[in-house]
Formats: sequence, C-alpha cells, structure tokens
Amino acid sequence: MLVPERGGAVVPVTVVLCVNGERHEFEIDPLERLADVLRDRIGLVGTKVGCGEGACGACAVLLDGRAVASCLLAVGSAAGHRIETIEGLSRDGLTPLQEAFIAADALQCGFCTPGQIVAATGLLRAEPAPTRAAVRQAMSGNICRCGCYPKIEQAILSCSGGDG
Repeated sequence: MLVPERGGAVVPVTVVLCVNGERHEFEIDPLERLADVLRDRIGLVGTKVGCGEGACGACAVLLDGRAVASCLLAVGSAAGHRIETIEGLSRDGLTPLQEAFIAADALQCGFCTPGQIVAATGLLRAEPAPTRAAVRQAMSGNICRCGCYPKIEQAILSCSGGDG
C-alpha cells in the first residue's frame, strides 16, 4: 500500500476509515498510526497514547469488535474494518459498563479508563458471562497506574452473568 516515489519519498494514498459508523477519507501515509489519525485528524481524543508500544492499553479501540492497540496499528491496515472508539460506545449516553465503572469507583486519574472500557466492552460482547479468570486475562493488556484493578474487575463482572 505504501507507494514510494523516485528518490524514496512516500506518496500519500487514499485511505477510507469507518469510525463509529461514520466514513472518513484521507490522503495519508498508510503507515501513520491509527491512534494519531483518530486523535489528530478526526478529533476523537478519548483514545489515549500512553506508552506508544502497545503495552499499556490506553489506546485500545475495537476493530471489528476486537480490542486492538491503535498505537501499533497502521492506518492503512484499519481501512475496510469497523472501528469503534470510546466516543462511539457512548454516543447515546453512558453505557451500563461506564455506569458500573462510576458506581464501583473504578477510576482515579481516568487516563486509562477509555482503553479499559473499550477492552472490557470487546470482552463482554465476545463472552457475555466471563469468569473472573477470563476478565483478568482479557484485561491483562491494560495498565492502571492508580491501581484500580479490583474495582475494574468488579465493574466488568457486575455487567455480566459471570462469577462476580
């Protein structure tokens, strides 16, 4: 998809993204990070860039329903897929999972919270009644520096038919 010109310069290509049900078309380097496109070009700043290495989960978005690290994903690779961000999840108000995070006090600084909620949404859509172990495994790619893990787990399990 990357088209080098003579002399090695990159020629932008047309990339079409479907983000939160809306079509976005760009002339862009297809290797630009999806996280940067979401934040800087579309204005969806709920997706955070924490580590920039895919290790913290702050940049989690749903790609065809599966949580992915948008800081590692080239925007060209996301073309043709359905992308959901935290803003798309709460388009019609807070979701039950967001309300559960608030009720469980599962956030302090809030930096990781969008990624946590996006990853948990992906989990609950794929597995509506996860076990405590399944929640821990699914959320293991999301770091909370404030240490809210027990409360995050409690919030997720309260929205499921799992063993919480």
